Amino acid sequence: MSNQLRAVRGMNDLLPADSPLWQYFEATLRGWLKSYGYRELRTPILEHTGLFKRAIGEVTDIVEKEMYTFVDELNGESMTLRPEGTASCVRAVIEHNLLFEGGKRLWYAGPMFRHERPQKGRYRQFHQFGIEALGFAGPDLDIEHLLMTARLWRLLGLADCVRLEINSLGGAESRARHREKLIAYFLTHESELDADAKRRLHSNPLRILDSKNPAMQALVEAAPRLMDELDDTALAHFEAVKRGLEDAGIAYTINPRLVRGLDYYNFTVYEWVTDRLGAQGTVCAGGRYDGLVAQLGGKPAPACGYAMGVERLLALLVEVGVATPADAPDVYLVNVGEAATRFAMQAGEALRDAGLDVVLHGGGGSFKSQMKKADASGARYAMIIGDDEAVAGEVTIKPLRGDGEQQRIALAKAVEFFKLVG
Repeated sequence: MSNQLRAVRGMNDLLPADSPLWQYFEATLRGWLKSYGYRELRTPILEHTGLFKRAIGEVTDIVEKEMYTFVDELNGESMTLRPEGTASCVRAVIEHNLLFEGGKRLWYAGPMFRHERPQKGRYRQFHQFGIEALGFAGPDLDIEHLLMTARLWRLLGLADCVRLEINSLGGAESRARHREKLIAYFLTHESELDADAKRRLHSNPLRILDSKNPAMQALVEAAPRLMDELDDTALAHFEAVKRGLEDAGIAYTINPRLVRGLDYYNFTVYEWVTDRLGAQGTVCAGGRYDGLVAQLGGKPAPACGYAMGVERLLALLVEVGVATPADAPDVYLVNVGEAATRFAMQAGEALRDAGLDVVLHGGGGSFKSQMKKADASGARYAMIIGDDEAVAGEVTIKPLRGDGEQQRIALAKAVEFFKLVG
């Protein structure tokens, strides 16, 4: 057996060659979020286990099967690596009384953890980006979230690759009526239920509608619809959301079986889905969760939000061939000789002062070997310094991309040259 140390399966390294795509995505997100007035919130990756049991629901796949939970040896408390971001966000809002001055538009990003079988698009450590709007009642924030997400798809070049599915879960009374009808319906078909559905029949029958078991799909399709139990308030809210989407020209499909996998949702729920990633087709999902703030001990406040799986979105960008900026320096600094190396240090700093990205060759080597590395770096120019240039305070500029003549000039003029060529 090999003694080589490896990363935990399903927890992946981000290698330098992959970084430009992540950086492009993150930079796009930051500009887009700023345009809508959302501000960043960062929370710890480790929380008390009770937070997720209270927020997500004990009879859910996440809490029952997927959380990384352990007992802290220092104080004997049960701790969990966060499996999603909303619960931590709401906990922070309550703890720091962020709603004292009114509603807040927040966003978060970072690693989440779920103990499941790794496969393409599903990892044990994965990254989520999410937004949460807390303290805003009514459908207007639901609409804003869907409109701003549609804008993000356009910014990323993914508008033709995703489709929107929506549903309404109504309020507590609607769900209670639907729950009783679901239990009665599934009891009459108990022999057709799989083990998971039987276990959830009385504790959380709504989750049965989210079953992925092919043998149960016909049974699920014929089950009572929550949409038929919505009261006037829920229907009006849902109609307003649909009207907002239609006003913006955003196509959608009503999916009456869309229930989401977390217990805290009410009223609007939705998923943005793609057919380009196989079975892992959901790239963004969320909705309204008006009861969660009070459920976690805060003063009652409406709230809504959504999350995106970053790895899935990046896989979609790669799948559709969306071009991202190259992670290449402007100048690669070639230097051979003791005096040249010392002068190259000064030259590199002068170019960086002018706003250029510069890679200084390190580790020695001949001009020929260094020029090969300069070309491989993707830099637009090589700046060549030997001892002769160093003594004269000069450099040789050689274009590596496109047209242009090689020239030897003073360092100060080289700085001006690069400012002019951008």
